[in-house]
Amino acid sequence: MYIPKYYMIQDEDSVYKIINQYGFGTLFSHHNGEPCATHLPLNLNKEEKTLYGHLARANEQWKDAVDQQVLAVFQGPHSYISPSWYETNQAVPTWNYVAVHVYGQLEIIKDQHTIFELLKNSVEKYEKPESTYQLKGVDANLVEGLSKGIVAFKIHITKMEAQAKLSQNHSVERRKRVIQHLEESGRIDSIQVAELMKSTLSLKK
Repeated sequence: MYIPKYYMIQDEDSVYKIINQYGFGTLFSHHNGEPCATHLPLNLNKEEKTLYGHLARANEQWKDAVDQQVLAVFQGPHSYISPSWYETNQAVPTWNYVAVHVYGQLEIIKDQHTIFELLKNSVEKYEKPESTYQLKGVDANLVEGLSKGIVAFKIHITKMEAQAKLSQNHSVERRKRVIQHLEESGRIDSIQVAELMKSTLSLKK
């Protein structure tokens, strides 16, 4: 991923935070000589430096993904930035966004207990604390039967790249104008980008 110096995220904990917050990623590999991608939730284990997930068994991407380096992409909030928000129109449009690329080696998980724990951890992450749903409350035979239709895996992380493109290369005054317009848009992504931009205002151009 091309990352200009203004936008590079070097702090590992900040990268992990993005992965945890925007855990629905895209897994890329080559399958039968062609690029292949699957959209799926991926759960981070910081201590192991691994990502856990599963594919549908009918999705044949898993069959040769173990023999190559794979790429998982996590997309945070993003928004169009109009030059009309600047103090001058003598500029061009751009797009602000946050993204993380994770590279690694994929390993298939076959142990049934580990697969159940993987699924349970995913449920616990996304269910609200007050939710009445728990995977352990589902009939064991049903869970076991459905588990046969997936292929669980973990990705051993070998490299991470991350950037937050938030207009850091512009003046503070211009960034404040952009933040105001993003907040006024009412769009969730735009408001989230505005919040992230506020955290960079101390970085003066």
